[in-house]
Amino acid sequence: MTVLRSLDEEIAARQRALPPGEDPRGRMRKAPPHLRPLPLRVGTRGSPLALWQARHFIDVASAACPVLREGEVFEEHAVATSGDKVQDRRLAEIGGKGLFAKELHEALLDGRVDLAVHCLKDLETELPPGVVIACTMRREDPRDALILGPSCGGDCIGDPYAALPRHARVATASVRRQGQLLHARPDLSVEMIRGNVQTRLAKVRAGDGPAASLLAIAGLNRLEMTGEAGVVLDPEVMVPACGQGTIAVTTRADDMELRQLLAVIEDRETLVASTAERALLSALDGSCRTPIGGHARLLPDGHLRLTGLVARPDGSFLLRRHVEGGVGDAARMGAELGAGLRRDCPADILN
Repeated sequence: MTVLRSLDEEIAARQRALPPGEDPRGRMRKAPPHLRPLPLRVGTRGSPLALWQARHFIDVASAACPVLREGEVFEEHAVATSGDKVQDRRLAEIGGKGLFAKELHEALLDGRVDLAVHCLKDLETELPPGVVIACTMRREDPRDALILGPSCGGDCIGDPYAALPRHARVATASVRRQGQLLHARPDLSVEMIRGNVQTRLAKVRAGDGPAASLLAIAGLNRLEMTGEAGVVLDPEVMVPACGQGTIAVTTRADDMELRQLLAVIEDRETLVASTAERALLSALDGSCRTPIGGHARLLPDGHLRLTGLVARPDGSFLLRRHVEGGVGDAARMGAELGAGLRRDCPADILN
């Protein structure tokens, strides 16, 4: 109990040092008013990458608040999700990307865990009633990478896809990656692949399966597998998924004490980018069957640049646009860019 009693003063000091004003989630800038039982139960998926992310959150939270290192403050709870259980079909066929979070939401709401750690790109734009994003952590590299098998090679200068042989088979479960890849290289064929990072790498390395695959560079970096990236794709060439590379932590909406605690580790730049990207995604209201990309970044002059993309899965149509504006307009920029893309897409894509 003494841990969080001592923590009150530290949180208050850190939150006083934050820029004035209310952040996009409207959290209060004051210390928790009372104590809570320990340990804090951290929900996570059970994959190697998900477990790394949960442990990274614990490390960052402990570093931000040194008194959290005293005793057993955090307790890891792996939760099996529907998205992990079904590996032989695309997410769109079994209910959408929310299946990576559904059971974690349920564990939060019924009190089995106090907070849950997610890849932001796996979270629905509308969370279940009673669940909120409490913080977004500093973003990793949001780009995608080509994973090349033994049959691939060659000079990729000027053409990031030059390493792929003509008519090669490329494995991915992402229609966003598929649509952009086939738009650039209609000679390729795409096949479905599911499973964790290690499983996908093994299938490409084998040499008798797909010639290549695509993975998020953030996951490779976190698992210390950066060397597996054959070609790292510029986000203007392969627009990332909204929220890619970002770890998000959810809590119960009424747990103001924990929400205020987590505000200490909120990364302000990541929050601005994720606000723009999720507003874009919400305006498009696409499903897992719709190739949608969104990438926001701060420019050297302090302005925000947001790229949005919509395509057909077969690559026969692709629309990519950009907007720039002030960081305070992140949500508006995302909503307006999304509305413009929706307006100018063929009716069959988003309906």
